[in-house]
Amino acid sequence: LPEDRIAKYPLAARDASKLLIYKEGEITGDVYRNIAQHIPENSLLIFNNTKVVEARLLFQKPTGGVIEIFCLEPHEQYADITTAMAQKGRVYWQCLIGGVSKWKAGQLLEKKITIAGQEITLQTNYIEKRIGTFIIELFWQPGSLSFAEVLHLAGAIPLPPYIKREAEESDAERYQTVYARFDGSVAAPTAGLHFTEKIFTDLTVKHIQTDFVTLHVGAGTFKPVKSATMQEHEMHAEWIDVSKATIENILDNLDTTIIAVGTTSLRTIESLYWLGVKSQESVVGSQESIHLQQWEAYELEDKDISVSYALQSLLAWMEQNKLERLITKTQLLIAPGYSFKIVKGLITNFHQPQSTLLLLVAALIGTGWRKVYDHALQNDFRFLSYGDGSLIWKKED
Repeated sequence: LPEDRIAKYPLAARDASKLLIYKEGEITGDVYRNIAQHIPENSLLIFNNTKVVEARLLFQKPTGGVIEIFCLEPHEQYADITTAMAQKGRVYWQCLIGGVSKWKAGQLLEKKITIAGQEITLQTNYIEKRIGTFIIELFWQPGSLSFAEVLHLAGAIPLPPYIKREAEESDAERYQTVYARFDGSVAAPTAGLHFTEKIFTDLTVKHIQTDFVTLHVGAGTFKPVKSATMQEHEMHAEWIDVSKATIENILDNLDTTIIAVGTTSLRTIESLYWLGVKSQESVVGSQESIHLQQWEAYELEDKDISVSYALQSLLAWMEQNKLERLITKTQLLIAPGYSFKIVKGLITNFHQPQSTLLLLVAALIGTGWRKVYDHALQNDFRFLSYGDGSLIWKKED
């Protein structure tokens, strides 16, 4: 991917980005503000309403050196990301550390900031080194603040590594969807960045339904596939949170057109089917028993269970466990050969070479992905998080 094709900044208007439409081998084009015109009436669009947190924390040592802490995900002692974000006074987090060789074991780092006349003191030390990451203890005063509030006050938005610039004030708004709601992601679900209140109004006028799931995007989304074969690549596990009402809505709309806004929404929706298959054999009361592992979808394929039966089974399992929300992890890797169960279309940006996101696109539209990407490169489409996007339709079986 040529460096000059990577969008470093968003366009002035969210919905002014170009939109490539790919259906049955044909490519047409438009802009995002007209996207409702290209979606059938009574379709169901599903969005990821996760919110990007200010996960980059900079600490200055007394000697002047700077240590950068990138908060990836909570320590496993917390039940889920929402619980961890709500912690007050102290929290344990899995992090990447820049300049760790300059940070002596046991040395406390401190950061003081003053907001509206109130001084906040944030301290940290690292507890444990793991493969590629560190477990960090963070504690702060006043202890009445939640960790989400502390990050908002003391941290910076973590732009993707391919946007080679520091985060600016405008990124706090633009690297966030207009419908972002639940703190937890270290990267935006970028297909949704193009949507505006006007587009949502247009969708309503056309009787196109909208619904929301939550998948908290981890830094693993940027991890390239470096292994010689796909089987050797370890997919990152991410937290998903889906309400019973949303699962019921998907079940009620299986005969309509269900479109995922973003690869994260798609992985969440498709995971629901496989979790439904697993729920028939899972232990009552154990949400961990239906975590979805990387290759389980392919192993469960021969069970040949209908989508409606799988979703009904998942809802029954939730009822049995008195759950209004399904909170679990998915590690689903969607690649060519995957059998899509629920989603018929995808709204997505243009992705990096050698990424699992590109594997997902190839799984959905087949070898036509080359045609799509060649067209985008030859027609000045902007790539990656702040770039243009596409509406692509699943290839016919």
